Amino acid sequence: MTLPPRPKTPQTIRMVNALFRPAETLESYQRRYGDLVTLGAPGNRPLVLCSHPDHIQTIFSRPQDFDSGASNRMLSILVGDHSLLLMDGDRHRRQRQLLMPPFHGERMRAYGQLIGQITKQVIEQWPCDRAFPIRSSTQSITLQVILQAVFGVADSERYEQLQQLLSALLESTSDPVSAGVFFFPMLRKDWGAWSPWGRFLRLKRQVKRLIYAEIQERRESDRGGDDILSLLISARDAEGQPMTDPELHDELMTLLVAGHETTASALAWALYWTAALPAVQQRLQQELRDRPNPDELSGLSQLPYLNAVCKETLRIYPIAMFAFARIAKVPLQLGDYPIDPGTWLAPCIYQTHQRPDLYPNPKQFRPERFLERQFSPYEYIPFGGSDRVCIGLAFAQYEMKLALATILSRFHLTPAQKPPVRPVRRGLTLAPPKNLKLIATPLPG
Repeated sequence: MTLPPRPKTPQTIRMVNALFRPAETLESYQRRYGDLVTLGAPGNRPLVLCSHPDHIQTIFSRPQDFDSGASNRMLSILVGDHSLLLMDGDRHRRQRQLLMPPFHGERMRAYGQLIGQITKQVIEQWPCDRAFPIRSSTQSITLQVILQAVFGVADSERYEQLQQLLSALLESTSDPVSAGVFFFPMLRKDWGAWSPWGRFLRLKRQVKRLIYAEIQERRESDRGGDDILSLLISARDAEGQPMTDPELHDELMTLLVAGHETTASALAWALYWTAALPAVQQRLQQELRDRPNPDELSGLSQLPYLNAVCKETLRIYPIAMFAFARIAKVPLQLGDYPIDPGTWLAPCIYQTHQRPDLYPNPKQFRPERFLERQFSPYEYIPFGGSDRVCIGLAFAQYEMKLALATILSRFHLTPAQKPPVRPVRRGLTLAPPKNLKLIATPLPG
């Protein structure tokens, strides 16, 4: 098999570069090798990075020809072996059907009041006209939202413990060095509570105990409810079978981790861009003021410029750099290259979103591009695609819009440092720097 070009740099050095300079590394691959480049997957198998919409369409339109769960094994150290992310075939379809209902329709929209309330509580603590780190605020908003959406309680000791422990757990793998545990198994050495891996394991065990205790208590009380845990406990598959406790635990971990880390970064970026670009902020605030009922949350998600700002935020620096890798089960063709079964294919969200043929001046933050044309699901892919599209897509977009609108209806934002600000690695994602600071000035009235 003739594969697309492969960088001559040793794989270990490439991985170190990807840890410390993720965006720059992907940009260099695009410049040197174009639409397809071959890297290395676990087990010395080839992994082909794809960025052309035609190639992504080939992959997304043929889900039956690929497996994906096996390519996500590194995530098991965080979310467990029973996570939807690690499944394929009938098992994946069954679990996805059980998880879908809480994230669609009226159930999802019912979380609007919760998002608005928590956002207001957090921003009430902001210092006026003084620089403060924005990431800690967006992290607090999204973590409280997902915890209350999942468990439906906010005043218990267990809730408070989970909030603290989840923050500490994710922070323990947030910098490029500690994130290396996902890529280099030799770093997973438990040398006690003060070692990075040892601390991670102890925090994970504490979180696990709390989640199992909540599952057990909820099963025994049989009190029902409209929170996600209650809905998942009552869910049944086509054979009438419920989720087991291990399945519930791992799916809850998946929702808690993915359901707030990514949205926290996206919201922080949206606030940065609106602060850094006065014209964007002015137009967005005008749109918010021109609503018939500015104090109501209903209709916010339909505002065209708010929608465009959120889309452009997820375009310019997508939180997930890649869609989930697919492992070919049959031979196929990508451009000029035949692809053998067993080859890993990774649609690169970052490279696709930086293509000047799709997005002229791709480094420019320009929401208007989403008002001027529609992009296909192979050109704009911040949540992945096909049968592996993010299950919380609608929830994340809704939360981002409501939180952003709530903030900009109350504050004028300015950056505390001069642009540009470059993204950094945070765990497995692309995020704004932890020390990114803004200045918030209350709006009159």
